[in-house]
Amino acid sequence: MAKHTRKSRKSPASDGQSAPQNQPDSTSENPQKEKPASLESAPDRPAARLPLGLAFEQPILKLERQILELSLLQERKGVDYSAEIMDLRENLTQLLKKTYDNLTAWEIVQLARHPARPQTRDYINMIVNDFEELHGDRKFGDDKAIVTGTGRIGAHKIMLVGHHKGRDTKEKIACNFGCAHPEGYRKALLKMQLAARFGLPIISLIDTPGAYPGLGSEERGVAEAIAVNLREMAMLQVPIICIVIGEGGSGGALGIGVGDRLAMLRYAWYSVISPEGCSGILWKGSENAPDAAEALKLTSKHLQELGIVDDVIPEPFGAHRNPRATADAIERYLDRTIRELKAIDPRQLVEQRYQRLRRYGADAMSTV
Repeated sequence: MAKHTRKSRKSPASDGQSAPQNQPDSTSENPQKEKPASLESAPDRPAARLPLGLAFEQPILKLERQILELSLLQERKGVDYSAEIMDLRENLTQLLKKTYDNLTAWEIVQLARHPARPQTRDYINMIVNDFEELHGDRKFGDDKAIVTGTGRIGAHKIMLVGHHKGRDTKEKIACNFGCAHPEGYRKALLKMQLAARFGLPIISLIDTPGAYPGLGSEERGVAEAIAVNLREMAMLQVPIICIVIGEGGSGGALGIGVGDRLAMLRYAWYSVISPEGCSGILWKGSENAPDAAEALKLTSKHLQELGIVDDVIPEPFGAHRNPRATADAIERYLDRTIRELKAIDPRQLVEQRYQRLRRYGADAMSTV
């Protein structure tokens, strides 16, 4: 077992540039020699984020660069440019709001895959005290794509389960880019059953393109492992809170996604299939992925309207721009929701969970 005690609030670190989704990146072959930059938003140091910008973020990065250059010029020459800097900051605030309030479904998918977006271990560092990691499924091995362990969030002792994609090349390969094997889902279930034995609420952080579909995964029964998790999670007599923190793809997300509450970060996505997969089936290629993303209704806004998602957790202009504020929002949501669910009798909790699942799609069908 690996023990982690959070002594101070920390922000996640990134290796900078990252590869496209599910592909190895081209960063240094020796990650130990890299010097990761902080992901936390720093208005006076926007240059730290410049290499990580997506296509729709380029106007924002350009304006941030102007602010940085003017600030450096003011410092170097001793000339007062505070009025001009203030005007640029006001323009930046307006541009940020305009950009992130009007993202397309495909842009939200890209944002959920941002290389600097906080992952499960990052949130553990920021909001979980006394984290004690638990390993292995007692049958095959320890799948690093799923992290499990006990800890405390606020005053609550909890069991945490979550996908982890990895940061540098070595970690991404070890975590299989967040695509879990059957032993990962069996590990998750084993720890959740342990939590139920001791009455610990279960927190599930979902962030995966999908379960791993390779030969070894199929031979070891990945579909059966996910199916068993769906059944068993539905019957555990402790509160279960699931949060989609990035990607919520297919059965890979469902394998740890049955609970009393399902929440999403604002710029996460959750769907039965990825936009590229849907495009490949309907249009025989990935070129129509933006159209597929729109048709799948996979954003938090659409899913809340359809009654699939219970709550949307605010995300200030993307979690990658301000991980600390995003983590605080998650912590507040968890503290409030755990208190609500603890007040419900365990048997009634299971019945409400069942009825909640039975209502899926009812609101959408009533409008047809």
